[in-house]
Amino acid sequence: MGKKVVLIDGNSIAYRAFFALPLLNNDKGVYTNAVYGFTTMLLKIIEEEKPSHLLVAFDAGKTTFRHKTFTEYKGGRQKTPPELSEQFPLIRELLDAFNIKRFELADYEADDIIGTISKDAANDGLEVKVFSGDKDLLQLVSDKITVAINRKGISEVDTYDEELIAEKYGIPPLAIIDMKGLMGDTSDNIPGVPGVGEKTALKLLKQFGSLEETLQSIDQVSGAKLKEKLADNKEQALMSKKLATIYRDVPLPLSVDDLAYSGFEVEKVANIFNELGFNSLISRIGGEEVEQSEVKVEDISYEILSTFKAETFTSETALHVEMIDDHYHQSPILGISLANETGNFFLPVDIAKQSEEFKNWAESENNKKIVFDGKMAIVSLKWQGITLNGVDFDVHLASYLVNPNDSSDKVAEVAKIHGVTFVKDDEAVYGKGAKQKVPETDHLADHVARKAFAIRLLKEKLEEKMKESDLVKLYEELEFPLSKILAEMEYTGIKVDVSRLQEMGKDLSERIKNLENEIHEIAGTEFNINSPKQLGEVLFEKLELPPVKKTKTGYSTSADVLEKLSNKHPIIEKILLFRQLGKLNSTYIEGLLKVVNENTGKVNTRFNQALTQTGRLSSIDPNLQNIPIRLEEGRKIRQAFTAEKEGWLIFAADYSQVELRVLAHIADDAKLVEAFREGLDIHTKTAMDVFNVSEEEVTSEMRRSAKAVNFGIVYGISDYGLSQSLNITRKEAASFIEKYFESFPGVKQYMADIVQQAKQEGYVTTLFNRRRYLPEITSRNFNLRSFAERTAMNTPIQGSAADIIKVAMVKMAKRLKDEKLQTKMLLQVHDELIFEAPEDEIEKLKEIVPDVMENAMQLKVPLKVDYSFGPSWYDAK
Repeated sequence: MGKKVVLIDGNSIAYRAFFALPLLNNDKGVYTNAVYGFTTMLLKIIEEEKPSHLLVAFDAGKTTFRHKTFTEYKGGRQKTPPELSEQFPLIRELLDAFNIKRFELADYEADDIIGTISKDAANDGLEVKVFSGDKDLLQLVSDKITVAINRKGISEVDTYDEELIAEKYGIPPLAIIDMKGLMGDTSDNIPGVPGVGEKTALKLLKQFGSLEETLQSIDQVSGAKLKEKLADNKEQALMSKKLATIYRDVPLPLSVDDLAYSGFEVEKVANIFNELGFNSLISRIGGEEVEQSEVKVEDISYEILSTFKAETFTSETALHVEMIDDHYHQSPILGISLANETGNFFLPVDIAKQSEEFKNWAESENNKKIVFDGKMAIVSLKWQGITLNGVDFDVHLASYLVNPNDSSDKVAEVAKIHGVTFVKDDEAVYGKGAKQKVPETDHLADHVARKAFAIRLLKEKLEEKMKESDLVKLYEELEFPLSKILAEMEYTGIKVDVSRLQEMGKDLSERIKNLENEIHEIAGTEFNINSPKQLGEVLFEKLELPPVKKTKTGYSTSADVLEKLSNKHPIIEKILLFRQLGKLNSTYIEGLLKVVNENTGKVNTRFNQALTQTGRLSSIDPNLQNIPIRLEEGRKIRQAFTAEKEGWLIFAADYSQVELRVLAHIADDAKLVEAFREGLDIHTKTAMDVFNVSEEEVTSEMRRSAKAVNFGIVYGISDYGLSQSLNITRKEAASFIEKYFESFPGVKQYMADIVQQAKQEGYVTTLFNRRRYLPEITSRNFNLRSFAERTAMNTPIQGSAADIIKVAMVKMAKRLKDEKLQTKMLLQVHDELIFEAPEDEIEKLKEIVPDVMENAMQLKVPLKVDYSFGPSWYDAK
């Protein structure tokens, strides 16, 4: 196999990955979307290109030798968002783990390093392939050099050789710099000739050959205006060409031979994947097999039961319900394992279902059970007609509280974290994907019996760790009782009016079709509205709207771009609505219809109780927390959620601004506390202070900005984040944040104090002593440290708010029982609780629900709850 040199434009690919993928966090709360996208592309390159030599080049700093020619070079670029800049050190660490050479050099750009190496390699007769998201590098293409440019996101690339450039542009590769000299490049702030676009530039180059020849032949150019523009901007065009030219004689301290690449050590890369939370990529590099072979799997003795004898299980017993996946509302039970001081046992599911003795034992409160995931065990058995009582300890919940950075929901993973290594990973037993299958009974029994044995051992370890970290009260009084309440809510489900959903789907489809026709009519042509390329051509070429942002593949038509153009043309509003309605129909209408239980007419969501580091609940399959309600059509989806019985109503109660109230309490800021105690509108109050105006002078725009700042502070928002949400400059956003802190000095002091405390203790806590560990808080890496500081500031607020509603749920369940009400708690959505109740209990609920929720915890400011009710969730608004 011949030698192949692969050169990667590190900054360009990282930027691509960051903006192509949603913001992702690993279990330490560090952003990883750019790292993840970069890694998937890197793996693809290594797998497909099999390089003999490999280099990733980075830009070394903000200024280069080009700034001496033109100080405004790249001047129009936004500052790199901190959410991205904090990922570059991780990308560099990752490359080191892969044994891949990385390089940057002051005064030069990554393009120049790539240009120089590619020239040297090609001169040595080597094949070179360059990867970038930037078409500037197309000028490097030759008979030995190809350039792969990201076409869509990070997964698809177009590989340019001389033939493709000739076909696409009609000019040789080196003439790309002449084209840039004429048309400029907004992304690099290269001016070019004003009014000359790509089409005109290519036409001139095909006619005259180069920029210089074009400028010497202005008299032969057709069009008086174009002649004038070229004549007036000769020097600017020549400077622009110079700026766009990649310098290929960089004095490099490394040669092509230094880039030799012989692969990576699986264990080394698997370790960093583990740290980053890239579990799905570990198997791709063969990491799991290596790790598995190193784990000593001890033999354990177990018995396969043909009958269940309750007398064997009178002492505390670990019980595990085995399912091939975690969709426990639908998935079949494969078997049940039990472990106590008498031994380890496997109970086949058919015997468990037929045995009255097992059913009676499971339902007895006196028979104490240790489980891995109590909610899953309770719900899965309830679907089989068995009510599991006597659950005494939940390993998954305890492990989550001890280490919220780890959200593993598999027995083997949690066991290994706490030093129990004899449980096999599920994939090693069942396989994965299309190859997944249930093994013979003996193999299945061995695997499941190990889990029960491990669960029993883990209880003692976790009880000790919870005592050490003062987490026993949080576990016993909040999380453990809540898990049983959530199990009841999940099993109960919520009624869905299928015919209403289908009707909405039909209406939405009709509206989408009408909107499509209206858009085509306004545009004067038919085109695929869902195609960014076709949409970009219609908006920015046919309708001549001003382009807000250009991507490497053409005009950007992202939502933020369209919103900036909303007042420029009536077509924009219709396109935005077309997109929103399309997503509503596919994700929520069609998505909900797929998960309605045919027998009950309900959907049964699953609440993730041991996932988020702040303690917030989330819901999946379906996610009922993400139904978009800002759009009326989205809000109307809630019309399909109704009470199960005739004459019953939906009752919804919602905390008002709970996180801001928690902030007022924790920060003890005099102005904030006073505002809440006096019942003032907090966003109006903030606007008055930040803008220095009276209440009467506060406009709706001022209040909107104040609201964004209020909630932004809670979530540790950066000036970049605030500028995006308010569509203002970063400078204005930074000014807003500064004025906020001047107005609320107690908040500013709290932020400083909590960061200092986190540095001393290594973690922060909520009002209920929930911990979040922040190992990066003392990192020498500025970006990692900054992220940890922001997390330290906002976790006690978000986490305490999450704890308050959990306390309210536990107290609410008890109150409903004490009052002997038929009312059922159905859902928790962010700061809202949803119930179904007979009509004659509504008056009672109006009294007890606010009472319980507002007194879940005593703060320095009052908690406030709003409630409403009606025949559907929509009506209870």
